[in-house]
Amino acid sequence: MRPLIGITSYVEQARWGVWDTKAALVPYSYIQQVNDAGGRAVLVPPSDEPLDVLRVLDGLLLAGGSDIDPERYGAAAHPETAGLRPDRDAGEMGLLEAALDEDLPVLGICRGMQLMTIQAGGHLHQHLPELVGHENHRPSPGVYGEHAVHVEAGSRLSTIIGNRVHVRSYHHQGVTDPGKLTVAARADDDDTIEAVEDTSHRFAIGVLWHPEVGEDPRIFEALVGAARGA
Repeated sequence: MRPLIGITSYVEQARWGVWDTKAALVPYSYIQQVNDAGGRAVLVPPSDEPLDVLRVLDGLLLAGGSDIDPERYGAAAHPETAGLRPDRDAGEMGLLEAALDEDLPVLGICRGMQLMTIQAGGHLHQHLPELVGHENHRPSPGVYGEHAVHVEAGSRLSTIIGNRVHVRSYHHQGVTDPGKLTVAARADDDDTIEAVEDTSHRFAIGVLWHPEVGEDPRIFEALVGAARGA
């Protein structure tokens, strides 16, 4: 049987056909990548009872999305911090903590990596352009930035994707302090943190870029492999 990979989903106002209502949704590219890698994607909307769904999951993918409430890492909101979803923050944090307690394989993408950082006691920079002097990580609304990333030698991530990759990103926030996590990759152009991992777990990796919109399936194949127990 294919391992079941839970993908955290948004709850947003959405329109299709004759309907205009709240919906639990996630870009289909996440689902396609997981399924193509040999897993079976299962959407997981925010909930305050994470253990119910974890009983049937073999792995967890924390999807991207809006900014996390900075109160979770003891900061006031920056003027550029937007789209806060406290219910999603709470539901996903509970899900992440329970998954780590169970040593379930976890992959965090963009917001998901940021959530992993906060859970590990780290902190975020709320608007990277102020720090790096450019907007290459999110050039304009709906447009992915493209840049190179160098992966730390000896990291778990390096065994999956090698020492250097070209990625597509869409974020304006970044990690200033990874907490107890290990930095696994940095952007070539500005040396900002692009990936983290928790070496105390068999598979717990976060990447700030968006592999689901790229053509490299290796990180999804690694997640599914870990979910199989490989």
